[in-house]
Amino acid sequence: MSHTKIQRLFTVISGLWVGGFITIGFLVVPILFATIGDRQIAGVIAAHLFKISSYIGVGVCSLLMLIANRLVKLGNRSYRLIRWTLLLMLICTVVAAFIIIPWMNALRDQALQLGISVRDTSSASLFGLLHRVSSVIFIIQSILGIALVWWSTKNVD
Repeated sequence: MSHTKIQRLFTVISGLWVGGFITIGFLVVPILFATIGDRQIAGVIAAHLFKISSYIGVGVCSLLMLIANRLVKLGNRSYRLIRWTLLLMLICTVVAAFIIIPWMNALRDQALQLGISVRDTSSASLFGLLHRVSSVIFIIQSILGIALVWWSTKNVD
């Protein structure tokens, strides 16, 4: 496959991936909370969406890193910066998928077993902190994702 086709493939994959997780985080999840009367149910659905999105993100980000490595080997030096961006995005995704989301889910599950909302438990402040941390990570990942797509369109023949 030619250098140009590889670069275009990278741009399409990164655009779809970044567009997908931004759509989930900034459109779908807020609509869930606005339309579903039960915040607990909306939270469970949102957590599931974020978990799936994070797992997909680990795979897609890894694939994009392989493609970026190939482009660097083919002489496209701009993909060196893109690799660092991908690494930061991968770190954000892994922290969310394997630390924050499972921790929040465990707190939510404990509350559900008691038949109450996580907001009504002694873990409410911890859950709130984890939610804020996950939101900041998501915003950072979104900014990095937009930069990734922007930079990947540079020098496309």
